[in-house]
Amino acid sequence: MSAPFREALVDLGAIAENVRALRARVATSTVMAVVKADGYGHGAIPAAHAALDGGANWLGVADIAEALRLRDAGITAPLLAWLHAPGADFASAIEAGIELGVSSAAQLEEVAAAGPAAVQLKLDTGLGRNGIQSDDAEAVFRRAADLQHLGRIRVRGLFSHLSNASVDDDTAQLAVFEQQLAAARAAGLDPEFTHLAATAGALSLPAARLGMVRLGLGIYGLSPFTDTTSTALGLRPAMRLSAVVASVKRVPAGQGVSYGYTFRTAAPTTLALVPLGYADGVPRHASNRAPVSINGHTYRIAGRVAMDQFVVDVGDAPVSVGDAAVLFGDPAEGVPSADDWAAACDTINYEIVTRIGARVTRSYRS
Repeated sequence: MSAPFREALVDLGAIAENVRALRARVATSTVMAVVKADGYGHGAIPAAHAALDGGANWLGVADIAEALRLRDAGITAPLLAWLHAPGADFASAIEAGIELGVSSAAQLEEVAAAGPAAVQLKLDTGLGRNGIQSDDAEAVFRRAADLQHLGRIRVRGLFSHLSNASVDDDTAQLAVFEQQLAAARAAGLDPEFTHLAATAGALSLPAARLGMVRLGLGIYGLSPFTDTTSTALGLRPAMRLSAVVASVKRVPAGQGVSYGYTFRTAAPTTLALVPLGYADGVPRHASNRAPVSINGHTYRIAGRVAMDQFVVDVGDAPVSVGDAAVLFGDPAEGVPSADDWAAACDTINYEIVTRIGARVTRSYRS
């Protein structure tokens, strides 16, 4: 069987290994594996199974639709969804045994009306995004305690999210969280689960591990730190993005390449066409910058990335139609990394992997 035209090959064994490695570092904390955004582009359902095989206790997603897809796939592990549109279908989530993150007084009432429901209250401890604001927290805690007494909800957890701006900023958020946890308990709540740290916080601020950590980027083998590689963290990148070379042609010096001729050949050379473009999630900002490995040699994209394709100037190297062009993968295998692509595109590795489009075949190995 021929190789897929465009392929994101995901090593599920790497995901399981990464969960085990991170579990060992976060000691006794319960581990929630975050598989939102289709498992950070790796495939939510296979990633969820691999994470659970690696010892994750919980799964986390952003919205109810993501959670229901996991349930429909037969995944029965504890599952939290925390970002809800107005009028969200809380009843379907409750019926499927999905715990709901609640971020406001109004949302609390909506969930209670659809209940009885297991909920986790999300607090805004300083990130300025979703979550119950500090000024509203005590009133929400009292109302939640009343609703729990009435049997409409059960408050299972309290959580928030760190900014990762600095250790001092994260420590300040931890202090706010602890104050709000004390207020919740004073209101009569006794949350079983408390969680504040994602991968970055879990590794850089041990005090923020609390009873549970939410591991996202790290389980896919990528580092959340710009100054520390995944290898240094004992993690193995799980995704390898590649495509087969679709065309090879010899061109003279001065040949313009792709839209706008932002690249012209300096000498007679060979151009290899790779059938991946911004419709597949390859950033247009990778034009003339990002690395690509073909037959063990690394080149730079030549010219602008188009919707469906880009070009690589391979010089006099022997490249043929059907050869594999690897954009990124495990650098231990001699190919560029998602970090290399992030640096070339002035972005972060999170974006590089999560933006891979639907035309790219996801393949899996154990």
